Parts: sequence; C-alpha cells; structure tokens
Amino acid sequence: MNTHALLWKSRVGNIGDRELAALLADVRGAAGPRVATMSLHRGVESSDLYAHFDLVSPGEVTDSQVRSLERALAARMGGADGATLDRLQLVFRSAGASAAEAPAFHYVVETDPAEGWRDEMFRWYDEEHMPGLAASPGCVLARRYLNHDHGPVSLACYDLVAPDVTATPAWLAVRGTQWSSRIRPQFRNTLRTMFRSLAPLAT
Repeated sequence: MNTHALLWKSRVGNIGDRELAALLADVRGAAGPRVATMSLHRGVESSDLYAHFDLVSPGEVTDSQVRSLERALAARMGGADGATLDRLQLVFRSAGASAAEAPAFHYVVETDPAEGWRDEMFRWYDEEHMPGLAASPGCVLARRYLNHDHGPVSLACYDLVAPDVTATPAWLAVRGTQWSSRIRPQFRNTLRTMFRSLAPLAT
C-alpha cells in the first residue's frame, strides 16, 4: 500500500492559531525527512483540528512507524485524548476552477459505502462528482484519499476560497445529478466538516 499523506485528527481548545502552528511545527520532524509539507485546518463550527502531512514521495509506512508518530504527536499535544493518525492513499487529484487563488477554507467529506456499493460509489466520485466540484468557481483544489487506518474509508477534500462556495448554483448542480441521488443514500458513517485553513508549513 502506497501512503501519500498522513492525517492527524484531534481537538483543540482555546489555543491560538499561531501557538498551535508553532506547537505542531515543533513535532513534525518526528515524521522524518519523508514529510514535505504540513497544512493545518481548524473547524469553523467545531474544535476539530486536522493536520495534513504530505510525504515527499509515496511509499510504505508501517503500522509501527505510524503508531510511533501518533504517540509522539499525542505526547507533544499534552495527551490529545482520542487523537488519531491515519495513512492516506491519494486516488484523485484535480486543480480547481480557481486554482490561481489562495484557499482560505478546507471542506472535508468522509464516508463509508454501504455494503456492495463501494465500486459504484468510487466510480461516481472519480468520474463525475470530484471533477464536477473541482470545476465549480471558488474551488482551488479537489482531492480524494482512501483512509487505511481509522476511517471512514473515503476522504474527499476541497480547498475553497470561501465557505459559501458549497451553496453556489454550480456546486449544487453537481450535487443534484441523477447519479448523485442514487449514490448519496448509500453513504454510511458520514462526516462533513468545514475548516479554516492555516498557512502551509514547509519543512
């Protein structure tokens, strides 16, 4: 299994953006030279924190390696109860209609397919849904990963210029197709989260 990125999920309290970025930058070296960049995303209406570690090149990351890094991050964050580190395999990537703009928000949809629906759901995502949303004005970048650890298994993320991009006619038209109406009832364990994006942190 090729791992393209690592995703640290945790929750934060009243810590400020600058202090949080410095705290995580202090421990990103624990992942070693394979980490190229780290980007931070804080929930708009929640205390969720997603730290996304992009690897220099895809490759195998063993269970022991990911669990060791998970413990190091949790210790540096003061325990971080319930925090997890997941290995992500990139299966779709497309520059968006607004690729020249800087993204300020990060929208994530995580889901498991109902039994027997995995193949068709993944075709829908990769052939219709992700390309259509990427082409919507205000979308900077669209990516989808497979989560090989804590799940849900499908993680679709969209870098956006504003949170209301998801309410525009172009975006809603993609969500309203016949294929979408067939697939969406087959979502299970679904999480939809809008994040504010903090500045990417290079190693």
